[in-house]
Amino acid sequence: MSIYRRVLRYYQPFLGQTVLGLALTLCGVGLNLLKPWPFKIIVDYLIPQKAIPSGWLSSILTLDPQALLILLCLALVLIQVLWGLLNMASNILFVRIGLQALLKLRTELYAYLQSLSLKFHDAQRSSDSSFRVAYDSQAIQTIFNQGFTNIFGSVVTLIGTFVVMVGIDWKLTLLSLAIVPVIVGAIYFFAQRIRSQSTVIHERDSALLAQTQEGLTSVRMVHAFGREEWEVRQFQDQAQLSLQANLRLTLTNVNSTLVISTLMVLGTAAMYYVGTRHVLAGTLTLGSLLVFSAYLLMLYQPLESLTYTTWAMEGAAAGAQRCFEVLDRAVDVADAPNAAALTGTAGGIVFEAVDFHYAPGQPILEQVDLEIEPNQIIGIVGGTGAGKSTLLSLVPRFYDPSGGRVTLDGRDLREVTKKSLRAQIGLVLQETLLFSTTVRENIAYGRPVATDEEIREAARRAQADDFISRLPQGYDSLVGERGGHLSVGQRQRIGIARAFLKDAPILLLDEPTSALDPTTEAAIMETIRELMRGRTTLIVTHRLATIHGVDRIVVLEHGRLVEQGTGSELISRGGRYAALYASGHYPR
Repeated sequence: MSIYRRVLRYYQPFLGQTVLGLALTLCGVGLNLLKPWPFKIIVDYLIPQKAIPSGWLSSILTLDPQALLILLCLALVLIQVLWGLLNMASNILFVRIGLQALLKLRTELYAYLQSLSLKFHDAQRSSDSSFRVAYDSQAIQTIFNQGFTNIFGSVVTLIGTFVVMVGIDWKLTLLSLAIVPVIVGAIYFFAQRIRSQSTVIHERDSALLAQTQEGLTSVRMVHAFGREEWEVRQFQDQAQLSLQANLRLTLTNVNSTLVISTLMVLGTAAMYYVGTRHVLAGTLTLGSLLVFSAYLLMLYQPLESLTYTTWAMEGAAAGAQRCFEVLDRAVDVADAPNAAALTGTAGGIVFEAVDFHYAPGQPILEQVDLEIEPNQIIGIVGGTGAGKSTLLSLVPRFYDPSGGRVTLDGRDLREVTKKSLRAQIGLVLQETLLFSTTVRENIAYGRPVATDEEIREAARRAQADDFISRLPQGYDSLVGERGGHLSVGQRQRIGIARAFLKDAPILLLDEPTSALDPTTEAAIMETIRELMRGRTTLIVTHRLATIHGVDRIVVLEHGRLVEQGTGSELISRGGRYAALYASGHYPR
């Protein structure tokens, strides 16, 4: 399906409004075609004081020339006013329709991005996805407002103008139109170049946004290492690439404008030469020549409009294509057609011969077999890149295994809906992700219907109520971008409060204390132990205190489960965990 046909699908819900707008445009074109005729009457009959033929305006033949002149001038004003009103009404209607379709595409695109697995988001810059939603999506409005509607008005004007011109002098009309195929060919030639150059601009601007976002969000690190000048140079380099791409497109536009306007002038000059000879020969009146020249301009204006419309549409098509690239991606972690909603769980999790890889030939997990009883607390340890966090991410189906399966209470996770599965899981990460809203809304993010008392109770259990109460607006205090108004420990307590409030039977902890100092870690661990009580818990960590007292420790190495057991059992075996213990990393 072509990009333009696909864009039109977003306008199907607004078909009635679109038809109304096209009808207004049609009426406006009709009025516009009437504009030259008062001039013909004035030039051919009033100025030379000739009698108006009986077939013309028979109802006003009795008017004296002065009254007729006033009437014709008023007609000109009336035609212009009515045309302006119709044009304004259709433009407002089309803009409204375009904005509604833009909202529809943006919502669909954002929702689809939310449905894609972490595998997609790991490989895709978030700034590029943001650019597609915020900027590339505007192409759908451009293609409609500056494209389809303009094409309709221009084509109707061309047809109407052609019919009138043939009626005035068909030979002169054919001469004037001889240049049109050349103009159309030039439009097509430049349109192809404009689309490819516009694609480059979208990519360069997206990269520039990524550079800007990365530099500003990492400003603390930039200042700490004194890299301000280097970051500015990086930004300048990226901005220069964007500038060059825009300059190339501008040069193409300028060249195309010069070529096409020159072709139009050639056609106009040929018409005036032949038309003037007809007037001198007495085969054409001066008024008819003036009317014909006015219609020739009306013929060339839609052609010129079609030129800019084509360029605008080709440029916008590049943005639309980037949106559809996302929508055309298969959802690799999707609900099965017969997936059932999970209403509750005992919390028994089993990994059966699980393999996982991000790309072929690059295994992250290999043949992992692990059985976890309900309410067991399992510590997952191993070196960097061992696959610990990936193993954890398979439980809520952030990813699906490349081989084998993961079951919950004996049921393959792919047999239940993602939403109902994730409702049974609480999550605390190394860096608690907070939204730029209030403390209250951040705690209640996983359970928006929670009462104020339930939110406070969750905060108390997470030992967060005291510091929250001391904030200027308490629970209604804004946390800032990514929780920037709070300390690391405070953010972590809010994340734990969020998990307490959700009260899910399965708890996943991914390095929950690695970013904390020892004093804060000891305090946070008290709340984490309270949080783990009575839940099936998987905890990934490098820290000694975090896995103290777990039911079982699982050791991963190079994506394989190499040993498991209690701390004492693993040390006595003298294996990988014993080596880690000897280095002072993990407890007995």
